[in-house]
Amino acid sequence: MPVNLSAPDPAALKAVAGIELGTAKAGIRKPGRRDLLIARIAPGATAAGVFTRNRFCAAPVQVCRDHLATGAGVRAFVVNTGNANAGTGEQGLAAARETCEAVAGLMGCTTNQVLPFSTGVILEQLPIDRLVAGLPHAIADLDSDHWAQAAESIMTTDTLPKAVSRSVTVNGRAAVVTGIAKGAGMIRPNMATMLGFIATDALVPQELLEQWVREAADASFNRITIDGDTSTNDSLLLVATGAGALDADGAGGQAAAALKAAIIEVALELAQAIVRDGEGATKFISVVVERAGSPAEASAVAYAIAHSPLVKTAFFASDPNLGRILAAVGYAGIDDLDQTDIDLYLGDVHVATRGGRHPDYREEDGQRVMKQAEITIRVVLNRGEMTTTVWTCDLSHDYVSINADYRS
Repeated sequence: MPVNLSAPDPAALKAVAGIELGTAKAGIRKPGRRDLLIARIAPGATAAGVFTRNRFCAAPVQVCRDHLATGAGVRAFVVNTGNANAGTGEQGLAAARETCEAVAGLMGCTTNQVLPFSTGVILEQLPIDRLVAGLPHAIADLDSDHWAQAAESIMTTDTLPKAVSRSVTVNGRAAVVTGIAKGAGMIRPNMATMLGFIATDALVPQELLEQWVREAADASFNRITIDGDTSTNDSLLLVATGAGALDADGAGGQAAAALKAAIIEVALELAQAIVRDGEGATKFISVVVERAGSPAEASAVAYAIAHSPLVKTAFFASDPNLGRILAAVGYAGIDDLDQTDIDLYLGDVHVATRGGRHPDYREEDGQRVMKQAEITIRVVLNRGEMTTTVWTCDLSHDYVSINADYRS
């Protein structure tokens, strides 16, 4: 079961002027489920994306990068689940391009104004005939209020859809930010999540949007890990339609600051929802590294802890075998690390100091914290002033079962 996560209330998801969403049951992998999403975007919108750094990136990632680089603008995006179209060679690239051509023909735009996204099983060819056959049904379903259905349609091993909305008002001018994401396993984004889409009706210049999508990813999706595996298909798309009342360049910088904060807030809530819905997760864990010498140093320590199978399995068992955390700090790659400077806290419990067990630490106190559904690990390095946080989950028997049975 997800950790303190519930399905979004469709009524709480705000429509974004200039975007319509439609879904269909195309039978990409399994019949009878929503597995195809199409979005129609109004002319004049700006769009920016960040994508996986996995060198074995999927065909749709390659096509998205190419189409965004043309500067032609984005009039539509299309998402299929059940098949990642990764590890599919030239045939996979041809299928991604054919998808764009089919959408462009139905939408009345150019092929390079369409962005394709896929998620699912790797090393299997995309059933392009089923996808194309499902497009008219998805287009017939287009509606500005279909964010909840859209979030459901992009799920794979997720147990719940993930969707968030926020509103901002500056000098009487309002803007909406709504986003959806999917992901539950193969999560160690090196830019974003497996799939994420955030849209606003504000007017945002292209250069500013490209800066914001990177900053939003770094503050959220680049701070999560479930299993340490970077997907072949990770993609985050940020769209600003300009169909609303707020201009991000207006109000002496107030509009930009408020809108950027809302976008990051939506991205962060979606990213944390992915961790809460991690495959087999029973604990939501915040790993906070304080007083590091540099941002890279802080991240290295945080991820060493968050990626450790020994740490993650101990948390699943509520076993305060906390030497595993210190071991992870020690192999994080800081060559001149002085263990006598490090303090380790588990929740409100001071576990280790001066290179050893804190004299007041009792194992029953550690176990009390580890039995909680939400846990914070704090590592104080005492080397500088940098702090970072990474969010992760425990590693359970169910994680193995889900991934062993994924293709069946």
